[in-house]
Amino acid sequence: MRAPVLAYIGLGANLGDPVLALQLALRALAAVPQLMLTQHSRLYGSAPIDSSGPNYVNAVAEVSTTLTAPELLHALQQLELQAGRERPYRNAPRTLDLDLLLYGSASISSPALTVPHPRMQERAFVLRPLADIAPARVEATALARVQDQALWHLT
Repeated sequence: MRAPVLAYIGLGANLGDPVLALQLALRALAAVPQLMLTQHSRLYGSAPIDSSGPNYVNAVAEVSTTLTAPELLHALQQLELQAGRERPYRNAPRTLDLDLLLYGSASISSPALTVPHPRMQERAFVLRPLADIAPARVEATALARVQDQALWHLT
Protein backbone atom coordinates (compact mmCIF):
# COMPACT_ATOMS: atom_id res chain seq x y z
CA MET A 1 0.00 0.00 0.00
CA ARG A 2 1.17 3.51 -0.77
CA ALA A 3 2.23 5.87 1.99
CA PRO A 4 -0.44 8.48 2.78
CA VAL A 5 -0.07 11.92 1.20
CA LEU A 6 -1.51 15.17 2.54
CA ALA A 7 -3.57 16.87 -0.14
CA TYR A 8 -5.58 20.07 -0.12
CA ILE A 9 -8.91 20.46 -1.88
CA GLY A 10 -10.67 23.73 -2.67
CA LEU A 11 -14.45 23.61 -2.35
CA GLY A 12 -16.85 26.12 -3.88
CA ALA A 13 -20.48 26.49 -4.87
CA ASN A 14 -22.84 29.30 -5.84
CA LEU A 15 -26.03 27.58 -7.03
CA GLY A 16 -28.84 26.13 -4.95
CA ASP A 17 -27.90 26.12 -1.26
CA PRO A 18 -24.12 26.52 -1.41
CA VAL A 19 -23.58 26.25 2.36
CA LEU A 20 -25.42 22.94 2.43
CA ALA A 21 -23.57 21.83 -0.72
CA LEU A 22 -20.20 22.36 0.97
CA GLN A 23 -21.33 20.68 4.19
CA LEU A 24 -22.51 17.65 2.20
CA ALA A 25 -19.31 17.66 0.13
CA LEU A 26 -17.19 17.54 3.28
CA ARG A 27 -19.20 14.53 4.50
CA ALA A 28 -18.87 12.90 1.08
CA LEU A 29 -15.09 13.47 1.08
CA ALA A 30 -14.84 11.75 4.45
CA ALA A 31 -16.59 8.70 2.95
CA VAL A 32 -14.23 8.27 -0.03
CA PRO A 33 -12.25 5.01 0.31
CA GLN A 34 -8.52 5.51 0.92
CA LEU A 35 -9.12 9.10 2.00
CA MET A 36 -9.37 10.61 5.47
CA LEU A 37 -10.63 14.15 5.96
CA THR A 38 -8.22 15.55 8.55
CA GLN A 39 -9.44 19.14 8.80
CA HIS A 40 -11.16 21.93 6.92
CA SER A 41 -11.34 25.69 7.04
CA ARG A 42 -14.34 27.71 8.00
CA LEU A 43 -16.72 28.70 5.20
CA TYR A 44 -16.10 31.96 3.38
CA GLY A 45 -18.25 34.04 1.06
CA SER A 46 -16.75 35.57 -2.06
CA ALA A 47 -17.88 37.43 -5.15
CA PRO A 48 -17.48 35.61 -8.48
CA ILE A 49 -14.13 36.16 -10.25
CA ASP A 50 -14.03 35.70 -14.01
CA SER A 51 -17.54 34.30 -13.63
CA SER A 52 -21.14 35.32 -13.16
CA GLY A 53 -24.01 34.41 -10.89
CA PRO A 54 -24.54 34.68 -7.15
CA ASN A 55 -21.78 34.92 -4.56
CA TYR A 56 -19.78 31.80 -3.82
CA VAL A 57 -19.27 29.85 -0.65
CA ASN A 58 -15.72 28.50 -0.38
CA ALA A 59 -13.56 26.39 1.91
CA VAL A 60 -10.42 24.28 1.81
CA ALA A 61 -10.14 20.73 3.12
CA GLU A 62 -7.02 18.82 4.09
CA VAL A 63 -7.10 15.09 3.40
CA SER A 64 -4.71 12.24 3.97
CA THR A 65 -4.93 9.77 1.12
CA THR A 66 -3.29 6.74 -0.42
CA LEU A 67 -4.98 7.53 -3.74
CA THR A 68 -2.72 8.75 -6.53
CA ALA A 69 -3.33 12.33 -7.68
CA PRO A 70 -5.24 11.18 -10.80
CA GLU A 71 -7.34 8.81 -8.69
CA LEU A 72 -8.10 11.61 -6.25
CA LEU A 73 -9.06 13.93 -9.10
CA HIS A 74 -11.41 11.25 -10.45
CA ALA A 75 -13.01 10.83 -7.00
CA LEU A 76 -13.52 14.61 -6.77
CA GLN A 77 -15.11 14.74 -10.20
CA GLN A 78 -17.48 11.92 -9.24
CA LEU A 79 -18.56 13.87 -6.14
CA GLU A 80 -19.18 16.93 -8.32
CA LEU A 81 -21.36 14.87 -10.67
CA GLN A 82 -23.32 13.45 -7.74
CA ALA A 83 -23.98 17.03 -6.61
CA GLY A 84 -25.41 17.92 -10.03
CA ARG A 85 -22.35 19.71 -11.42
CA GLU A 86 -22.65 20.68 -15.06
CA ARG A 87 -19.97 22.30 -17.20
CA PRO A 88 -21.86 24.22 -19.91
CA TYR A 89 -18.99 26.73 -20.32
CA ARG A 90 -15.77 27.82 -18.61
CA ASN A 91 -16.34 29.32 -15.14
CA ALA A 92 -20.09 28.68 -15.25
CA PRO A 93 -21.96 28.97 -11.94
CA ARG A 94 -21.89 25.63 -10.16
CA THR A 95 -23.61 23.45 -7.60
CA LEU A 96 -20.22 22.15 -6.46
CA ASP A 97 -16.63 22.69 -7.51
CA LEU A 98 -13.83 20.55 -6.04
CA ASP A 99 -10.29 21.49 -7.05
CA LEU A 100 -7.16 19.53 -6.19
CA LEU A 101 -4.94 22.37 -5.01
CA LEU A 102 -1.90 20.55 -3.61
CA TYR A 103 -0.88 16.90 -3.51
CA GLY A 104 1.97 16.55 -1.04
CA SER A 105 4.98 18.31 -2.53
CA ALA A 106 4.21 17.01 -6.03
CA SER A 107 4.42 19.13 -9.13
CA ILE A 108 2.17 17.64 -11.83
CA SER A 109 1.55 18.93 -15.31
CA SER A 110 -0.60 16.79 -17.57
CA PRO A 111 -3.52 17.47 -19.90
CA ALA A 112 -5.90 16.30 -17.15
CA LEU A 113 -4.27 17.70 -14.01
CA THR A 114 -2.01 20.54 -12.91
CA VAL A 115 -0.75 20.61 -9.32
CA PRO A 116 -0.25 22.99 -7.63
CA HIS A 117 -3.50 24.38 -8.96
CA PRO A 118 -2.49 26.96 -11.59
CA ARG A 119 -4.64 29.84 -10.31
CA MET A 120 -4.57 29.26 -6.57
CA GLN A 121 -1.98 32.02 -5.97
CA GLU A 122 -4.39 34.53 -7.56
CA ARG A 123 -7.43 33.70 -5.44
CA ALA A 124 -8.12 34.97 -1.92
CA PHE A 125 -10.96 32.42 -1.65
CA VAL A 126 -8.29 29.69 -1.87
CA LEU A 127 -5.36 31.26 -0.04
CA ARG A 128 -7.15 32.55 3.06
CA PRO A 129 -8.96 29.26 3.84
CA LEU A 130 -5.75 27.34 3.10
CA ALA A 131 -3.87 29.63 5.48
CA ASP A 132 -6.47 28.82 8.18
CA ILE A 133 -5.53 25.14 8.17
CA ALA A 134 -2.00 25.04 6.70
CA PRO A 135 -0.33 28.41 7.23
CA ALA A 136 3.07 27.05 6.19
CA ARG A 137 1.66 26.31 2.71
CA VAL A 138 0.77 29.98 2.04
CA GLU A 139 3.34 32.73 1.62
CA ALA A 140 2.58 36.11 3.17
CA THR A 141 3.42 37.80 -0.13
CA ALA A 142 0.76 35.71 -1.89
CA LEU A 143 -1.83 36.76 0.69
CA ALA A 144 -0.80 40.39 0.28
CA ARG A 145 -1.32 40.20 -3.50
CA VAL A 146 -4.98 39.15 -3.06
CA GLN A 147 -5.90 41.35 -0.11
CA ASP A 148 -8.12 43.53 -2.30
CA GLN A 149 -10.42 40.58 -3.16
CA ALA A 150 -13.52 40.68 -0.96
CA LEU A 151 -13.92 37.66 1.28
CA TRP A 152 -16.08 37.26 4.38
CA HIS A 153 -16.54 34.61 7.06
CA LEU A 154 -19.77 32.62 7.02
CA THR A 155 -18.89 30.18 9.83
